Amino acid sequence: MKTYKYVNYLWDDQKAAELEGDEVALLIYRSNILGADLRITNYGGGNTSCKTVEKDPLTGNPVDVMWIKGSGGDIGTLTKKGLAALYVDKLRSLTNVYRGIEYEDEMVQLFNHCIFDLGSKAPSIDTPLHGFLPFKHIDHLHPDAAIAIAAAKDGNKITQELFNGEIGWVEWQRPGFDLGLKLKQCLDESPNIKGIMLGSHGLFTWGNTAYESYVNTLDVIEKCSEFIEESVQKNGSVFGGAKIVAETAESRKKQAANVAPLLRGLCSEKTRMIGHFTDSDRVLEFINSNDLEKLAPLGTSCPDHFLRTKIQPLILDLAPNEDFSDYKNTLQKIEAQFVDYRNMYADYYNTCKHDNSPAMRDANPVVIIYPGIGMFTFAKDKQTARVASEFFVNAINVMRGSEAISDYTALPRQEAFNIEYWLLEEAKLQRMPQPKALSGKIALVTGSGGGIGAAIAKKLLLEGACIVLNDINQQRLDETQVELVKISSKDQVDQVLMDVTDANSIAKAFEYAALKYGGMDIIVNNAGLSISKPIAEHTIEDWDILYNIMPKGQFIVSKCAVAILRKQNIGGDIINIVSKNSIVAGPNNVGYGSAKAAQAHLSRLLAAELGSDKIRVNSVNPDAVIVNSNIWAGGWAEGRAKAYGITVEELPQYYANRTLLKEMILPEDIANACFSFLNGLLEKSTGNILNVDGGVAMGFVR
Repeated sequence: MKTYKYVNYLWDDQKAAELEGDEVALLIYRSNILGADLRITNYGGGNTSCKTVEKDPLTGNPVDVMWIKGSGGDIGTLTKKGLAALYVDKLRSLTNVYRGIEYEDEMVQLFNHCIFDLGSKAPSIDTPLHGFLPFKHIDHLHPDAAIAIAAAKDGNKITQELFNGEIGWVEWQRPGFDLGLKLKQCLDESPNIKGIMLGSHGLFTWGNTAYESYVNTLDVIEKCSEFIEESVQKNGSVFGGAKIVAETAESRKKQAANVAPLLRGLCSEKTRMIGHFTDSDRVLEFINSNDLEKLAPLGTSCPDHFLRTKIQPLILDLAPNEDFSDYKNTLQKIEAQFVDYRNMYADYYNTCKHDNSPAMRDANPVVIIYPGIGMFTFAKDKQTARVASEFFVNAINVMRGSEAISDYTALPRQEAFNIEYWLLEEAKLQRMPQPKALSGKIALVTGSGGGIGAAIAKKLLLEGACIVLNDINQQRLDETQVELVKISSKDQVDQVLMDVTDANSIAKAFEYAALKYGGMDIIVNNAGLSISKPIAEHTIEDWDILYNIMPKGQFIVSKCAVAILRKQNIGGDIINIVSKNSIVAGPNNVGYGSAKAAQAHLSRLLAAELGSDKIRVNSVNPDAVIVNSNIWAGGWAEGRAKAYGITVEELPQYYANRTLLKEMILPEDIANACFSFLNGLLEKSTGNILNVDGGVAMGFVR
């Protein structure tokens, strides 16, 4: 086993031995462990391949086949389904029809004529870069340390001196067929090299076995990393040293939570965005430095980076201790900076565009830097926002390395534009699936550790929303989160303990949501409990519990929610889970029924007040939701059975029989009712009550 200081050696001899003889399986294994180290390559970045001899299904003869990560895949999570398999001879024979670099894009369609496995993934633009090299196993990665050298002003010279000519150099060129030919030419001219550095882009390394390729890759990256760190130590500081001192961790998070909804609202000018925040040591080192204003506007060098991060970040001109008590004043400051950024981006587009360029995309920033506090990224979903952050951290590492050994150079703006608005990239964007109804939205559902709340959270999640689960029961929260992550991802579901009777607990929960996702769009006030007693047995303590959790809890949660929704200035939804009991009077129900009536009228009052903010407030009135509901705990079932003169076991059928539809009401029915207010079909409705009770005539609103 080899030892490394700057990369992770993850090769397991026993695991690899189990795959011996299956080169494709070894390719996948090698890819996964390379992709597990973000210093080596990011999510979706890089490409790996292997060449095997297979039986041609048409002739029965042995043929050379190249297996390579398909378009849009990720090496860290790669499976065989994510590979493209092509005839090597057919791919190389495309040189016979290649008409030159001006016709580069037409070659991509021809890759399909070279496919060996018809069930494989579509080939990526990197396919010829691997195809023209003779090695059985090839790694094309974007390691921070290697790109730092590739993006240095004199990167070619540094590469030759550092590796004594054992690593070749190919100047920057957009990936494609012609770059594949350039790699072959570099190898033909220097047949003993063990890798090729691509200017401003990344690294190619190889071997005749999966292990040989893996170790060769780590060796090259380790040497680059070691050289950079030695240079950093000699210089004594990075990025010109610190210009400002970072705020404390607690202060940073407080300020980030304050500003995030303002940023999210402005970034959501065209489409609702989800946010991500980081204040890691490496980020703080960069954003608090003297060289921030010099380096950040240059943008990133590697095309995989700026496709995720845009051409450059927005640096906020805000004091780290900015007072957010008058958020409208701060919003005005930030909005002016957004206007400047949008104008910069429009100028970049108009200066660089071609006659056939796609229309200008959203001109708002993806990466936003708040000196002293941290870095935000905003994108269409949480995973994309998080990955954009990871990519910009890689860009920071590249700048750090380049500046330590030389001077950092970014791609010329025209070259960057040609990548960002490449017609092939546009085609890839157009092929992406349509967003779900709640994509880009963030929902907090109170009491979502189980029962109705968990069903609502699950429904909103399946329709695309990011979910913040909360409850006072940690075990129930954990169990629900595990269940929901299985049907989505860790990015899309989070949790926070919250007591709806405690204003401080609620404020912290909303602060957490703002840090995690950037803000809030949907608040479902679902938390509740029930106490069924005759008035003679009903205590003041019972009364206080009911009113504290339901009307008071709904009031405090809504108050915190409105503060964030107003900061975003893009509207939002509050849905209150009330009850048929808010309208229908029944025995042994004085506390619960009146508390629900208070919730119902509070909903109407808020709808009347918040309409000018485009915040819609609607209510759902369930009845007798028995399955998985906490409402039946604490003696409620016994109390209701006693009131109706039946047994507890007879309650479900009793409730179903008394409805017009003779139906039992399930938590999923309440979840569907909530979604009906949120799916866009009722976007002009507020102050409404939707009964979900199987039809109880006494509960008809009108």
